This record gives sequence, C-alpha cells and structure tokens, in this order.
Amino acid sequence: MTRTRGPTSSTVTHATGTPETARVGQRTAVRYSVLAFLFTITAINYGDRATLGIAGTSISQDLGLTPISMGYIFSAFGWAYVLNQVPGGWLLDRYGSIRVYGVSLFAWSVCTLAIAGVSHVPHALMFPTLFLLWAALGLVEAPTFPANSRIVSSWFPTSERGLATSIFNSAQYVAVAFFAPLMGWVTQTFGWKYIFSLMGALGMVLAIIWLARMYPPARHPGVNAAELAYMRDGGALVDIDDPALQVKQTLTRKQIRFMLTNRTLLGVYGGQYCITALLYFFLTWFPLYLHQSRGFSLTATGFAASVPALCGLAGAIFGGALSDKLLRTGRSENIARKTPYVLGMAAASSICLCNFIQSGWLIVAVMSFAFFGKGIAAIGWAVISDIAPKETPGLAAGIFNGVGNIAGIVTPIVIGYIVALTKSYDGALVFVAAHCIVAIILYLFVVGKIRRLSLPT
Repeated sequence: MTRTRGPTSSTVTHATGTPETARVGQRTAVRYSVLAFLFTITAINYGDRATLGIAGTSISQDLGLTPISMGYIFSAFGWAYVLNQVPGGWLLDRYGSIRVYGVSLFAWSVCTLAIAGVSHVPHALMFPTLFLLWAALGLVEAPTFPANSRIVSSWFPTSERGLATSIFNSAQYVAVAFFAPLMGWVTQTFGWKYIFSLMGALGMVLAIIWLARMYPPARHPGVNAAELAYMRDGGALVDIDDPALQVKQTLTRKQIRFMLTNRTLLGVYGGQYCITALLYFFLTWFPLYLHQSRGFSLTATGFAASVPALCGLAGAIFGGALSDKLLRTGRSENIARKTPYVLGMAAASSICLCNFIQSGWLIVAVMSFAFFGKGIAAIGWAVISDIAPKETPGLAAGIFNGVGNIAGIVTPIVIGYIVALTKSYDGALVFVAAHCIVAIILYLFVVGKIRRLSLPT
C-alpha cells in the first residue's frame, strides 16, 4: 500500500477496512520508537537536574556555600521553570512540539555545560553565577514535560496512554538510578565539574538527532496507514503537530479563565504540586540527607539513591499498566486514573517513618517503598492528556506542570530552613509526607469526573 504524505495524509484513515491493513501484523509500531526517544531525552533531562544534588556537598565545600544558600540555588531552577511553563505551553501550541523540544534540549545542555566553569569566576560572583545558570537551566527545560504530554497525546490512543505516560515519566527514576552512582563516582574520583561537562555534551548530541529524525505521526516515513488509523480511531490527536493541518486559535478571556478556574483542572494541578514536592526532595536534599545525616560516603550515596529510583521506575510501570488495564476491562476513566494515584500517594506517605529508624540501609528500604508508591501515582500526565481541551493541550500541560513545579521553589527552600534551624531532617520528612495526604484529598473530593473538557465558546 502506498502511504499518502503531506497535508492529504489524513486520508489514509479511510483504508482501515481493506484486507491488507486488517490482517494481524500489518500495523507498524513506530509510536513505541518515539516513546523510547522521549524516554531517553527525559532521562537526560532528569540527569541534568540531579547533578547539583549529587555534587552538592563538593560544590558547597569548594564554593563556601551554606545550607540556606544551597536551598536557594536548588530553588532557582524551580523559579525559572515555573515562570516559563505557560509561555512554553503557548510555544508548543504555536510552533509544534518537535521544533520547540529540540531547541529546548540543545539550550539546556549548553547551560549544563557552562556550570562546569563556575569555579573559574571570581569568588564573590560564584553564588550569583551558579544561581543564574541553574535558573537558566530551568527556564529552557520548561517546555519538556508539556511537550512529552503533547507528543504522547498525538501518538497514543487513550487505551495505551496511561502506560506510555508512565514510561516517559519513569525516566526520572532511571536517570537517578543510572546517573547517580556514575555521578557520585565521577565526583569523588575526578571532581564535580566533569559530570556537568558529560551531561551537557550528551544532551547536545541528542538534540541534533531529534531535530533531524522526528516527524508528526501523519508525516512520519515509518508510519503506515493501519497504525495511523489505529491511533486516530483510538483518540490520539495525530494532527496537532502537523503544520499543514494545524488551525491557529486565539483564546478569549473567558477561555483563559476557564483554564485557570475549572474545578477538575484545579484539582489535577494541585495533585501535581503535591507529587512534585516528593520529586524535588529526592532530586535535591535526599543525597545530602544520606550523606550528612546518615553518614553515607559520596559513592555509597550515589548507589543508595539509585535503589529508591529503581523502585519508583517499577511503580510507574505498574501504575500505568494498572490504569490502562482498568480501562480495557470496562472501568471508567475516573476509576482507572484515580485508583493508582490514591493508592500510590498513600504508600508514598510512609516516607515519614524514616524518622523512627536508625539503620541507614533500612531507611533506604523505606524510601524505596515510598518512591514505589510515588511511581504508581505518577499518572497525572495521563490525566491531563485525557482532560485537556483538544484546542489547548500544550497550554493545559504547561499550566499543570507550572503549578506542579512551584513545589520546586518551595520544597528546597523550606527544607533548607528546616535543616538549618533544627539541625535535623525529621521535620523535612514530615513536610514531604503531608503533601501525600493533601494529594489524596484533592483527587477524591475536588477533581470530580475525569473526562475531556471543552472550552467555553
């Protein structure tokens, strides 16, 4: 069968009834290679974010930074990341995921590479330079997760979207599991500058490959008519990144207000804030907690941090598969999406039990269980893909991610003050666990029915 390209490629959906496309095994599976690419880039993304946490002790010693100073530097990423979420979502809807994603990846890799040179600036400028570079990293990384959500929405039908979302989201755990031991060893053996150089160079190479090889579903040279029809008929928004088929729309004030005040959206935004608080504790203060409070060496810290990360990965895969299975067995989207989230956040609240444990490796075991739960709950990106108005998937994902990552500002600073004032991490763990309870309340009593929302006319 000859596949039609370009603007007329949407006509391939009418070929689904032919014997050739109906035969088992004829449908291509390019969407999974796209998912693998998203997974790899997201792992690099989180690897870059984890660099400062792994190298934090060495950097603070070399640059003479206090815990409060480190807290503000950790939060610099979050400030810029949040501020650029809505503009980043608008850029995705205006210029498409492929170009914006590729440029973002290249830019954040340059920022990572530049951090390796911070020690060469005058001592008085080290703190502001590191703060600004870490903020710049957050600014240019802002479109990444909204782009992931947008791309998954365009490539995956609803019945596969939960697992697909969990897979790209689980890259955060793989990044820590793979990069944390490597970074700990490199920092201890060669110095912290080398991990920033390595991650920056790797990201720049991936950006070039992405821009050269990625296409929207209807224009991708590897997608046949059967796969495109399967995606489209299953609810995938296959045309949102095709420039020839996009319809530009200017939102009214009423529609913008809807995106910011709708009860379902607000509940989902709040739930993402709560789960992101756990993530930022893990990315920023968790390695320092193991090293400073529990006496782990830098190398042991890297390996210990990788264990909860692997459990988070297992939880994310399990949660996404469970959600999709519930959908396929006839359960509503409401049950299929909320069940993993509520169960996962309940398990994640066990993180506060570490305050009553003395054994370092038993603490790692409890943290592993908590992050397994967090992984199960990482279904929020599937939820926002399911409920976002079809005209504004990028904007909805941008607001969702922006609100969520306010936790990236609040959590590092609050924990920094708790540690500085109490000389203990006990209050920090209670602070993180409280977010799990709030998240459960939001999903049970605020979100309401999960369904595709429509913008008011």
